[in-house]
Amino acid sequence: MMTHKSNRERHMKHFMIKYEFKDGATEAWHQEIGRFIKAIDSDPELKGRIGYRVLKNRDDGHYFHLASVADEDAQKTLQSRDFFKAYSAMTRQVSGGEVTATPIEWIGQTA
Repeated sequence: MMTHKSNRERHMKHFMIKYEFKDGATEAWHQEIGRFIKAIDSDPELKGRIGYRVLKNRDDGHYFHLASVADEDAQKTLQSRDFFKAYSAMTRQVSGGEVTATPIEWIGQTA
């Protein structure tokens, strides 16, 4: 049986952002990711409406960002924020401009 949260999460829109880290210092990039996540969590209009997880292939520089948005308004609000614009530009920079964003469908998860 799925929990209430996972049911809500299943109905959100999900995206996977993929790239290979090519330019810059890894530790500085990880700090930037942390600042971006903190900015989302600190924004009263976005907190709880935007989910963001960042994963990295353990053996190389490939990153996978999983973003979830509650609705179109949350997505537009996020995209209007200066911190989002700066972070998107930095993502393009560290990847050498090779970033793919793919809509994904949530099928299931553990409780």
